[in-house]
Amino acid sequence: MQQSLDLLLKEIKPLDQEAIAAAGRHLDQLTKPPGSLGKLEDTARQLAGITGETIAEFGKKAVIVMAGDHGVCEEGISAFPAEVTPQMVLNFLSGGAAVNVLARQAGADVVCVDIGVNADLEHPQLYSRKVRKGTRNMMRGPAMTEQEALEAIHIGIDLVKDLVADGYTMFATGEMGIGNTTASSALLAVLTGTDVAGAVGRGTGIDNEMLRHKQEVIERAIEVNKPDASNPFDVLAKLGGLEIAGLTGVILGAALYRKPVVIDGFISSAAALVASRIAPQSASYIIASHLSHEQGHARLLEAIGLSPMLRMDMRLGEGTGAVLAFSLIEASIRIMKEMATFTSAGVSQAPSE
Repeated sequence: MQQSLDLLLKEIKPLDQEAIAAAGRHLDQLTKPPGSLGKLEDTARQLAGITGETIAEFGKKAVIVMAGDHGVCEEGISAFPAEVTPQMVLNFLSGGAAVNVLARQAGADVVCVDIGVNADLEHPQLYSRKVRKGTRNMMRGPAMTEQEALEAIHIGIDLVKDLVADGYTMFATGEMGIGNTTASSALLAVLTGTDVAGAVGRGTGIDNEMLRHKQEVIERAIEVNKPDASNPFDVLAKLGGLEIAGLTGVILGAALYRKPVVIDGFISSAAALVASRIAPQSASYIIASHLSHEQGHARLLEAIGLSPMLRMDMRLGEGTGAVLAFSLIEASIRIMKEMATFTSAGVSQAPSE
């Protein structure tokens, strides 16, 4: 399985620099001072590089919500019980969660995937891809075997392949899994060398005492597992989650099939960091939607080399921030398609120096 993944990742290509340059020239001919639309212009150039088209065209959009449970919840690191994970999956499937509301507004579809929920779930709209019923308790040993982590990555890649075949052209990452900020904080600490205190936030809203306990659990998990920071597969398997591994695959799959992938908050960014360490070229296909209120998120984005579009003090997850960014991405495309040039509008252009 590792060998087949390596072969796939070799197919990830760098962005099309000619298309980026052509998009830049087009932007500079529009009726505005050069660069005055900031991130909208950056996004337009990135989309050109991803698609190979000066003015990118997109069809159906999907937010992929990966769901999985975490064995480390046995240590009392969350304000919510683990039973909330399957309950929220059913909420996604019935269309009642925040991500469903925002996806409807953005004209995007919610693709809910059971990759590791510790419950037997059935629903006609559920993508059942369960690797196992939750991870093991990482404080007492590896959360996953490396084979399980690889299987989850492949599931993410294969899902993108299937959705692309079904006409989807842009993706967002979402997740559900009580305990996943603990796993993400551990990944951040090991992969970037951030001290645990700086990597750990309040997640679902824990108090100071629980925060200290959460830090201690992560420190113990790192001590017990001794992950190799130079080997992202080893770190992911020992300290990560099945939904994080699945999202890692989604990000790698988007890069493989040359589609933009909009990442959400802290957990999605942990997956993006793992993906960028596995295949550095994949980072070019990622759009960072927002800076969450979770401590450590800024460090994750900085480590990947990304700058967020929005600062909304959000920390819900689910893909909510990523779906909000769809409208801004659409705005960048409409600017390219609809805004007049200096010539077509008869507007005088500032003389070039």
